[in-house]
Amino acid sequence: MGEWTVFSPGDSAPNDGTYIEIGVNAFHMGVNDPKKVRLAKGERFPETSNHERKWKRMGRNS
Repeated sequence: MGEWTVFSPGDSAPNDGTYIEIGVNAFHMGVNDPKKVRLAKGERFPETSNHERKWKRMGRNS
């Protein structure tokens, strides 16, 4: 079973890393000025800028 790649506010971070907001319905268009957050494993994701966004982990070396 694979690891989730997209997370909602309130979910626990599966690993340490930097996560960025993405648009769920139009992910191919990107998000202007997306929030970025650094979380440790087990920390909860904060609220996004709007209800149509989710969190996704940035590159492995973040």
